[in-house]
Amino acid sequence: MKQIFSKAMARNIFLGSAVFFLVLYVALSVDTWGQIPQRDHAADMSLSAQRGKYLVDSNNCIGCHTINGEGAYFAPELGNVYTRRGPDFIKAWIRIQPSGVAGRRQMPQFHFSNQDLDDITAYLKWLSHIDTNGWPPNIQG
Repeated sequence: MKQIFSKAMARNIFLGSAVFFLVLYVALSVDTWGQIPQRDHAADMSLSAQRGKYLVDSNNCIGCHTINGEGAYFAPELGNVYTRRGPDFIKAWIRIQPSGVAGRRQMPQFHFSNQDLDDITAYLKWLSHIDTNGWPPNIQG
C-alpha cells in the first residue's frame, strides 16, 4: 500500500491543526468571557436576590427545576418563571405546596417565611433579566 503522506508531513498537519484549533478555542473563550458581564448583570444583583439564590441553591431546587436549561427536567424552568407568572403567583404557589391535586407532581413544603419568599422572588426576577441569547429554546410553540 502506497503512503500518501510521510510521517513528517502527517505530524506537521496534526500539529498545525492542533495549534490552529487551540488558538480558535482561546479566541472564542476570551470573546465569551468578555460578553458575560453584559449578559448576566451580576453587579446589579441585590442583597435580597443573593439571599434568594442561596435559598434556591441550598434547597436543591435544580434537583427538580431547570435554571436557564441547567438542572432536572421534572418541574418547570425557573429562569423565566417571573415573566411568565409574576411575583404574587410565585409566592402563593410555593405557600400552598404540596397542592394535593391528584395526578399532579408535588413540590415539598419548605416552610419559607415571607422574607424568604420575597428573596426568592427577587432572585427569580433577577434571573428573568439575564440575556441567555434565546436559551433554552421555547419548544412549546
